[in-house]
Amino acid sequence: MVVLGYDSTVPVTMEEMIHHCKAVCRGAKRAFVLGDMPFLSYHISIEQAIGNAGRLIKEAGCDAVKLEGGSAMAPVVKAIVQAGIPVCAHIGLTPQTATQLGGFKVQGKDAESARELIRSAKDLEAAGAFMIVMECIPDKLASMITKSLSIPTIGIGAGKECDGQVLVFHDLLGLFERFTPRFVKRYEHLAPKVKAAVNLYREEVEKGLFPAEEHTFNMKAEEAQKI
Repeated sequence: MVVLGYDSTVPVTMEEMIHHCKAVCRGAKRAFVLGDMPFLSYHISIEQAIGNAGRLIKEAGCDAVKLEGGSAMAPVVKAIVQAGIPVCAHIGLTPQTATQLGGFKVQGKDAESARELIRSAKDLEAAGAFMIVMECIPDKLASMITKSLSIPTIGIGAGKECDGQVLVFHDLLGLFERFTPRFVKRYEHLAPKVKAAVNLYREEVEKGLFPAEEHTFNMKAEEAQKI
């Protein structure tokens, strides 16, 4: 959404994700890289799920894959893990199926849905997930889930009791302006600065101020005369 301009995460393809992950992996010297599996790349069959997860490892060079869904995805997680591929699970607000959840809304606010998320977290851990991302759930619930698991939890809009936190880079730096989720803290607002810099560049080109002498390569006059 922040790079390709999609209105949701649903349209992105395996080919696009492999392209992006390759670029990230080339630049990541020490970071652990998770490849996010696109919508319908792991839903049709176990074989499809393993094959696409394998592509993110073999072709893109990722260290692990991430997929969305609760207890229903436990068999998929188990199969991918048994194939030798580490899996990070993602529960709570799952952007790929947000319309099914009633939109981009906080999940687990009532006791029944909270218990379901706790069950999902435990089922996914039992299936072999090495980490779980929890998105847009109440902080008390996130704390309960974190304490009930032996694997790390990563929160995004899930309070500070998770083992780690994640924010979208473009949100953190204020590069994405279409909307700002409540859980986002802007540490900088770069979009206006970027626009101002580009406008200044355009103005200087139009007025003949750029490129100036210090940005230009010169040729000796006698060499130019020989031409």
